[in-house]
Amino acid sequence: MAHSLVPAAYVLLLRGHPGAEEVLLHLRQNTGYRDGHWALVAGHVEAGETAREAAVREAAEEAGVVVDPVDLEPITVVHRIEVGGPPVEQRVDFFFATRRWSGAPSIREPQKAAEQRWFSVRALPEPGVPQERLVLDAYVRGRLQPLLETTEH
Repeated sequence: MAHSLVPAAYVLLLRGHPGAEEVLLHLRQNTGYRDGHWALVAGHVEAGETAREAAVREAAEEAGVVVDPVDLEPITVVHRIEVGGPPVEQRVDFFFATRRWSGAPSIREPQKAAEQRWFSVRALPEPGVPQERLVLDAYVRGRLQPLLETTEH
């Protein structure tokens, strides 16, 4: 049986200074996945697209901001699976962070986001998407396993 992974790109849009940083989250609705949970800007990597390109696209589609790809710092990769689960739950998640973008963040997909707000990275709302919360908690503790380099062919 062939094994495949569904790639996704996540963006931590951050503002403020270390110790007082805030992250932009939206409250999911009508997506069929973790509706009612606070989530990062994120989405699937499309065919022919790199994870970095997907992160830029998702920032524009979900938050209405333009991010220069060079301003995306790769911070970690999470391989997660649901044993015996459907193919869409066999995942590799690429997490990026940025403090630079143009435009004012706003909800661009109101059918998928009930709310969008800034939260202190040290006082995140509940409930949160589990794998995203793990990364955010590790980020706050300075315990991320960094993705030091990406290769895109």
